[in-house]
Amino acid sequence: MRSIISRQARAALRSVPIWRCRAPCTAVRWSSSEAREWSTPLAKQLSEAITATGPIPLASFMRMCLTSDLGGYYMSSQEGRDQFGQKGDFITSPEISQIFGELIGIWFVAEWMAQGRKTKGVELVEIGPGRGTLMDDMLRTIRNFKPMASSIEAVYLVEASPSLREAQKQLLCGDNPMTETAIGYQCMSKYANIPVIWTENIKFVPSDQDKTPFIVAHEFFDALPIHAFQSIAPSDSAQETIKTPTGEHKLAPKVQRPKGPQWREMVVSPTPPGSIYTTLHTPKSQQSSNQPPEFQLTLSKASTPHSLYLPEISPRYRALKPTPGSLIEVSPESHAYAQEFAKRIGGSIEDPKKNPSGAAIILDYGPSDTIPTNSLRGIREHKRVSPLSSPGLVDLSVDVDFTALAEAALGASPGVEVHGPVEQGMFLQSMGIKERAEMLMKGLNKDEEKARIEGAWKRLVDRGGSGMGKVYKAMAIVPESGGKRRPVGFGGDVAAGA
Repeated sequence: MRSIISRQARAALRSVPIWRCRAPCTAVRWSSSEAREWSTPLAKQLSEAITATGPIPLASFMRMCLTSDLGGYYMSSQEGRDQFGQKGDFITSPEISQIFGELIGIWFVAEWMAQGRKTKGVELVEIGPGRGTLMDDMLRTIRNFKPMASSIEAVYLVEASPSLREAQKQLLCGDNPMTETAIGYQCMSKYANIPVIWTENIKFVPSDQDKTPFIVAHEFFDALPIHAFQSIAPSDSAQETIKTPTGEHKLAPKVQRPKGPQWREMVVSPTPPGSIYTTLHTPKSQQSSNQPPEFQLTLSKASTPHSLYLPEISPRYRALKPTPGSLIEVSPESHAYAQEFAKRIGGSIEDPKKNPSGAAIILDYGPSDTIPTNSLRGIREHKRVSPLSSPGLVDLSVDVDFTALAEAALGASPGVEVHGPVEQGMFLQSMGIKERAEMLMKGLNKDEEKARIEGAWKRLVDRGGSGMGKVYKAMAIVPESGGKRRPVGFGGDVAAGA
């Protein structure tokens, strides 16, 4: 679903604006949003919902902005609008170079070989496939390995956007007709007699002990909603109330919070008319403007249901609670997807897979071993903009907490192990990106075409400010082997795996 931001925005990844109302925002009384002009219909809808129920979690705001039926960023089918590419808001790694998708295809071939060269029951699953470029390059590559190609029974694409689904269909199936199914849609691939099946959620993809799922999630987890929390210092009195969508309710004495540091949730509300604002690391494009974003991020006055639960699910979060001012970001949906990947490969704790099989590779950006903080960003036309303005027209993304994904996967299945994250540059170089680029350039006569290929592959592995080799990471979930086998790209090699 999500893809990488442009070269111009890459250098600013770590300087994310945090928008706060300068004046106290707790005493504002909201009037009807009819009298206020909003940038998009979705902005007006959000304002009306918040006016009725109170400030909403950041996760709810992100979800609406990206996937709302009323002009959500990925749901829009507006004529001429394209989120991807040089004319859109960002450009994807597979579109920078075909080699990226080819190497992911090779990675799955290597895993297929290492796991005994299954002759049937293999499934390719992509979560958030964008325009279908990555899967197209993978299928084109895998068809050169005929034994594996013949073992693939279906390709599943988890996609919620009708417009993107149509783009994927045109690329992967050409003129082959699309038909509706019980779980979504289906058509036949142009590469082989393999059905390509669309569904809106991975839970709709059939799960079977005898299947071997090969799952790829490229630039997907960074678009999943996050809850943001901050630890606050002990108060003079224990909390007596809690805020919920239905109002503020009194806690029973036995469940009142004890004195001590507490987690409070960052919530979103409309910016009061006439407000001024302060920012951290304000984008240059907005430094001359006195207009604040339409929405603001503030700290909840009291605990919310999420703040009482989510920061307690991991020792990593709990360890920061005693330090007032500590910030954390938690993505429950990310944890759920990682758990789903693991269960399909290794089975669940209640129903372990007799013969774990398959693999998942996650490629995204974020820190290797720390909890992301202040990572919400907005991108429009390859430039950083406020993530709290123009809902539906701005791409929103956050850093991925890879350690949290690993914890979720390992906790969900006894039959898997996790490798990584490793830097994308290291992963691609160990997969042979340089050698593949040199092979492509040998068949070209024009210097500009050779320069384009060379510049593209180097951009994918470059560890500098404009490159993707360092900030982007790769993580693998594979069948548990007791430490006997490392996947290709993560310290293993094809010969050892085969």
